[in-house]
Amino acid sequence: MNLSAIYHRPESEYAYLYTASEMRVRVRTALDDIAKIVVVSGDPYDMLNGVWQKEADVEMTRGLATETHQYWEAKLYAPHNRLNYGFNITGLDGEELFYGDQGFEPLIDEESDANDGLMGSNAYFKMPYFQEIDRFKAPEWVKETIWYQIFPERFANGDPSNDNEGTLPWNSDDHPTREAFYGGDLRGVIDHLDHLVDLGINGIYFNPIFEAPTNHKYDTRNYLEIDPHFGTKADFKELVDKAHARGIKVMLDAVFNHIGDESPEWLDVLENGEQSKYAEWFHIHSWPITTTPKSEYDDDSNYETFAFTRHMPKLNTANPEVQDYLLDISTYWIREFGIDAWRIDVANEVDHHFWKRFYQAVTALDPDFYILGEIWTSAQPWLNGDEFNGVMNYAFTASIIDYFANRKISADKLVSNLNAQLMLNRDQTNQMMYNLLDSHDAPRVLSLANGDKDIVKQMYAFMFLQQGTPDIYYGSEYAMTGENDPDNRKPMEWRPEKQDHDMYAFMKALIQLRKDQLAVLVDGDLSWHVEGDLVSFTRSLSGTRLIATFNASEAIYEVTIDEGQVIFANHLSDGILEPKGFVVILESEAV
Repeated sequence: MNLSAIYHRPESEYAYLYTASEMRVRVRTALDDIAKIVVVSGDPYDMLNGVWQKEADVEMTRGLATETHQYWEAKLYAPHNRLNYGFNITGLDGEELFYGDQGFEPLIDEESDANDGLMGSNAYFKMPYFQEIDRFKAPEWVKETIWYQIFPERFANGDPSNDNEGTLPWNSDDHPTREAFYGGDLRGVIDHLDHLVDLGINGIYFNPIFEAPTNHKYDTRNYLEIDPHFGTKADFKELVDKAHARGIKVMLDAVFNHIGDESPEWLDVLENGEQSKYAEWFHIHSWPITTTPKSEYDDDSNYETFAFTRHMPKLNTANPEVQDYLLDISTYWIREFGIDAWRIDVANEVDHHFWKRFYQAVTALDPDFYILGEIWTSAQPWLNGDEFNGVMNYAFTASIIDYFANRKISADKLVSNLNAQLMLNRDQTNQMMYNLLDSHDAPRVLSLANGDKDIVKQMYAFMFLQQGTPDIYYGSEYAMTGENDPDNRKPMEWRPEKQDHDMYAFMKALIQLRKDQLAVLVDGDLSWHVEGDLVSFTRSLSGTRLIATFNASEAIYEVTIDEGQVIFANHLSDGILEPKGFVVILESEAV
């Protein structure tokens, strides 16, 4: 038995409350090394005549696996909300041992060890008390949400009267420059809400809409004003109200890591230097401030910036004044306009102390508020229930793209990567992750697939059937293309003759499929099967099984339907699954 591979950590993603009364535990072991794991547990104070009263043993189920590790899972309950617990482990080599807080010991003997009072000792892992206030809370509505990301300056020009000087004619064939303006605004979004409803969207994520000089608005001038080229606060209130009336949630982009160099606070620092009342709002290394860059991305400045970009000075969020300022902004848009979520830009470059205050402030106004962090790698420190609900799941994205579009990894590697990501988080956290294939920060998915729409359909179908809340970047429903920024920010294609109506119909049907099968997709147990480049996964819940099979190879496979019902498919005929095809089968007790 490979003892060095066996791992568990209490009060973490390995041991957590899923509901107020259900505790879920995991153990990691080496792959193909363990025959059985049994959880031994009980209340540390439950004694009868000096003998500890053990709960019924629970045999763990074999869960997900990676290239190197196997994960085991179990659900535990405690009548008095306290548990001491440990694991009796049997290896494939026949070795047996107990694994607890002090490491490895001889196998627990029910009679002698209980009588010795071992259950009350430090040998066991502990869940001291089922603290509901500490449980990771997942806003239920997020599980049902299909997001649609809108880059406001490029979605639709509904009010030409607010266009700035130099606004270009709306042309989806353009390859925009970084400085280009096309006149997209809030009125344009209001005018096209019915388009989103028809598609099946029930959540909009907006890139920044606050006053700023650029088209992207990540260099904020004033967080409390709508950019005048986008419209007014009255326009935004109308948008939120009309979206809510259609069942659509609204998420805004919070850029709190840095501010724009045209903001009043930074201009005051430039004018008054060390005497500025905002001098401590920033990370300034020496005085006077150097303001003449050698290049656009100049790392020779004497103050901290975002990504060496001088016009985005970094805010000192450890400063209580800055914290209060940002928290006032965060709560203002909830109180006055009823937004439902914040997406946090560059979330991992801001201190945890601030995000804990942020979480308390916004959830005090709305306990079901959704907080989404932009973090491109594993994000466990932010996902313990007191900072963010989820993050933009770029790690998931990369594996899907590398398998289906780039063909850089094998099917086994794809499954290993995805399972590794899932095992980093609690189950309810995985349900909150924001799954996406492209965005304003990445090439459009059709360009990544070199124009192959069948591969794009595979990737979208695969993503929509995973845990997490899926996203569509504006225009992808019409198969828009675009390379890296700024080419991925083209004006939305509204010309019917230029729209890909087949892709639209596909996306609409896919969204409906997810809504129809939401329960099994969100809460169903997951298992995988790989055969060459044929990847199949099954989600099972309460007598229902959803089986999805994807053929990324150049081969043709036969697919056995058995008693199931095909509910979604591409390139499937007479039981033959062709290259770049997939099939989704539903089996249930009712079928």
